[in-house]
Amino acid sequence: MLFFKRNISKLSDEELLTHYIKSGNTEYFGELYNRYIPLLYGLCLKYLQDEDRAQEAVMQLFEDLLPKMGNYEIKVFKPWLYRVGKNHCLQLLRKENKEISLDYSINVMESDEFLHLLSEEESSEEQLKALHHCFEKLPEEQRLSITRFFLEEMSYADVAEQTGFTLNNVKSYIQNGKRNLKNCIKKQTL
Repeated sequence: MLFFKRNISKLSDEELLTHYIKSGNTEYFGELYNRYIPLLYGLCLKYLQDEDRAQEAVMQLFEDLLPKMGNYEIKVFKPWLYRVGKNHCLQLLRKENKEISLDYSINVMESDEFLHLLSEEESSEEQLKALHHCFEKLPEEQRLSITRFFLEEMSYADVAEQTGFTLNNVKSYIQNGKRNLKNCIKKQTL
């Protein structure tokens, strides 16, 4: 059993998903889901504004998704799961007839724009490969700032605090990194 655990932890998201759908072995989906629990918890906490409710939502998502995974066509798991998690939280808030406040700050706009690059509906496999290739070519400061800001959903201030960069440098690294990614992807997909 220990050998099995070590082997599945080395599989990519897409490999885990494929194995789960083909075999029905919940360990594959459990491994995949566990990779993104911190991301989902942060997302749910952002919308639900309560730690217990956020934890509950993360567990409910797992229970809801487990039997239905074969019904979805998923090309890239992480952005798909992010959208499913966001929709789950919004549905919970709607059921309670709570007002859903949206923050239209630059952080949200930038995050949505970047996640659009990762969108499975909008991106071909070629574009996603180009994105991964180009992301690896970014300077370390840009890659780190983009990862923390977009994928870990930290604020500019949090990124600055965690990395030791100045706030202005963080903003600059993110802007330059986005521009570099966009230009590199265009060159790769022509």
